[in-house]
Amino acid sequence: MQFWKRDAIRRTEQEEALEAPRTGRRLRLLLIDEDATSRAVVARRLSHLGYDVALAETGFSALGMLVTRPADIILIDMGLTLLPAIATMRKIRAAGLGTSACFVMIGGRQDRVSAVEALEAGADDHVVKPYDFDLLDARLRHLCARAEQMGELTRHNAELDARIARRALELGETRD
Repeated sequence: MQFWKRDAIRRTEQEEALEAPRTGRRLRLLLIDEDATSRAVVARRLSHLGYDVALAETGFSALGMLVTRPADIILIDMGLTLLPAIATMRKIRAAGLGTSACFVMIGGRQDRVSAVEALEAGADDHVVKPYDFDLLDARLRHLCARAEQMGELTRHNAELDARIARRALELGETRD
């Protein structure tokens, strides 16, 4: 299990802007890819863009990692063989380990069928190799911001439902 985290001795304004909005922390990303070279290159580049990157070789090892270290973003290579990418995503969701995580599938430029399959299976996005890391960064940050907003709306709706229920009880007691 490898973790990539850039040393934060001297921080610039740009690095501070890369942190997750509102939380004041770096986004946690889990990269699942069987190719060791690809994992290392992507992890290095994303850590320089402000992410804390954890690496997993297979979907099974990713499941074990997510138990102890939740992720904001899960990048899954569509070329996984031991446990295919879509099956990995489904297992993570079924286990309740990626409830607030954004799932991004990684595929080849010529593989449009798997892109459609991944999106229909519930992936939040699909990116193709080779990466434009600036574009990838923008997409990941947008997905996380949207997920945070949805979580905030869900919490707010739950609070409103609780207030409505309390008010209904008060009205019922007043009527009695």
